[in-house]
Amino acid sequence: MEATLTQSHEPTLAPTRSQSKRRLVMGHALSAVAVSFLLFDSVIKIVKIAPVVESFEQLGYSPAIAREIGWLELACLVLYVLPRTAPLGAVLLTGFLGGAIATHVRVGDPLFSHVLFPVYMGVLLWGGLFLRDERPRALFRAPSQANARAA
Repeated sequence: MEATLTQSHEPTLAPTRSQSKRRLVMGHALSAVAVSFLLFDSVIKIVKIAPVVESFEQLGYSPAIAREIGWLELACLVLYVLPRTAPLGAVLLTGFLGGAIATHVRVGDPLFSHVLFPVYMGVLLWGGLFLRDERPRALFRAPSQANARAA
């Protein structure tokens, strides 16, 4: 009896160079949209322009805390933009956006334009991070694939 080794014809899951580059570009593009909006949002809170004061009052918050919230949002955003701390920044921004959702639900704002807007931002943040960073993708990889990459 002779034993023969057969070569596996399973498709590899490793992306080609063009797929990797395309994924990276799309990840940066999605992240850039969310970062641009959140940067604008944090700056107007730090500067404390009149519409920020009005919206804080409408939402039941003291306008005196607008600057602190703006600085907190900016700090989370910096963590997200730095590659080494991007996953931590994404987690912290998710909590920040969850607070915004709770606030809009509490005051009875419209669903698609106000309540779900932070969800849209979260999808852009996490989608961008997923495409541009290996660490979040590794969480969803099958155990056999994760072990193969580690070897």
